[in-house]
Amino acid sequence: MHSRTRRDPPGIITPHIPADAYRRAEATGAPVVIVVHTTDPTGRPLRDYLFPLAVAGAAAIGVFATVAALLALLDFAVHTAVSIAAAGPLSIGGISLKLFGSKR
Repeated sequence: MHSRTRRDPPGIITPHIPADAYRRAEATGAPVVIVVHTTDPTGRPLRDYLFPLAVAGAAAIGVFATVAALLALLDFAVHTAVSIAAAGPLSIGGISLKLFGSKR
């Protein structure tokens, strides 16, 4: 059976330090220096653009829906006016109103 006489490297840095280098540093008392190479991001992350794009998209959809509603209302008004004009004068309670008259 194998018994552990030496201490293994700490768990969080195990993948970064070779075991023999760690044991040598532990035996000699030399400090272990860990150099981490990273690059700083040069631009803004994409999530910073998500909120303005969502607001702009909602505004565009709102404008589109408003224009569509106005066009539907205008279409309904034109169809109503054409229906009344085709039927002749409009009478309500004995009062006759001629909306569209011929110019003869």
